[in-house]
Amino acid sequence: MSSSNDPMAVRQYVDAFNNGDPKAMAAACDDPMQILDGMSPHVWQGSTAAEDWWRDVLAEGEHVGASGYHINLGEPRHVDLTDEYGYVVVPATMTFNLRGTPVTQTGSLLRRRFARSTRSGV
Repeated sequence: MSSSNDPMAVRQYVDAFNNGDPKAMAAACDDPMQILDGMSPHVWQGSTAAEDWWRDVLAEGEHVGASGYHINLGEPRHVDLTDEYGYVVVPATMTFNLRGTPVTQTGSLLRRRFARSTRSGV
């Protein structure tokens, strides 16, 4: 996610996802970015990772009849902040429609590792 000392800056990415805005998703990401997913090809990396992943999500959704994706974040399960780095793990629930039937997918975790600024005011 964008370089921010706020561990929950992951919300910017999720808000962009929920709005179907892959450019804003990419803008919320650090470069290099890496996305791991159960969907093939399973790993997306680099400055276009978010947009490439979103394109593949839509293609897979069209293939299986899924649409209307929405993510809700829970309270962080783990927050680790040091002078140099931060790491947060947040539970996520995704809802979507599968061939017209509402589906709720639980048990997912979003993880964010980021470099922290040690200068005050940054």
